[in-house]
Amino acid sequence: MSILIDEKTRVIVQGFTGDKASFHAKEMIAYGTRVVGGVTPGKGGQTHLDRPVFDTVKEAVEATAAEASLAFVPPPYAGDALMEAADAGLRLVCIITDGIPAQDMMRVKRYLMRYPRESRTMVVGPNCAGIISAGRAMLGIMPGNIYVRGNVGVVSRSGTLGYEAAAQMKALGIGVTTSVGIGGDPINGSSFLDHLALFEKDPDTQAVIMIGEIGGPQEAEASAWIKANMKKPVVGYVAGLTAPKGRRMGHAGAIISAEGDTAAEKADIMRSYGLLVAPSAAELGSSVAKALAKVT
Repeated sequence: MSILIDEKTRVIVQGFTGDKASFHAKEMIAYGTRVVGGVTPGKGGQTHLDRPVFDTVKEAVEATAAEASLAFVPPPYAGDALMEAADAGLRLVCIITDGIPAQDMMRVKRYLMRYPRESRTMVVGPNCAGIISAGRAMLGIMPGNIYVRGNVGVVSRSGTLGYEAAAQMKALGIGVTTSVGIGGDPINGSSFLDHLALFEKDPDTQAVIMIGEIGGPQEAEASAWIKANMKKPVVGYVAGLTAPKGRRMGHAGAIISAEGDTAAEKADIMRSYGLLVAPSAAELGSSVAKALAKVT
């Protein structure tokens, strides 16, 4: 099994006819993702990549029964695109866009609260690589060839370290159920906790690797939740051991601004809650292998 998406998930692309969306939609279709159409305001009625184009998400959902979308919408309009997707009833939206103002994401999160939790749209991202259920479906921009189907879940703030973990595991003969990039912005649509809970329920996921970064409390909160709620082993890693205090490093959320924000502090917190922490980025795969050995 997998979490969030599989080969049956009906997907639309918001911003469908743009260059980047077109490129990655082709990759998704080639991977086997069930892309059923897309949305570009003003181009409704046209056909793109042999799929119908609609003016609004609501029209697309009504015509195609889409369940999920991948959004390639410029930062000034991204917040509205996410709220439109929620109003159309999509259960999942993955937004790749970088540079969305934090205030806009706060507005989106408040907007989503008007819906009951059980029917609320799950937002993955922004500023993320997306989601891939290995060998089944891809909702993002990752290189699909490095993911093989297996029994390890991946959840990461860093897209490239998510790739690195998958590539190292593949070299060791270890596969992935689903890999989720939650994004590196200060305000995420969904958190480590949201996806760890799904991995814990997934019968095919035997272990999870959680890849964090400097800045923010997410890793500490997730580690405490893991100790209290998860039976499956979780491998942790935190990027940014050499990052100087107060300077933004890469992602907008990657800034050491308070006690407990550094990589070393977060790694210590992970260990205190019983996680196996990978010593370096070069040992992500081997650390997962150790965790799996304890399961079997």
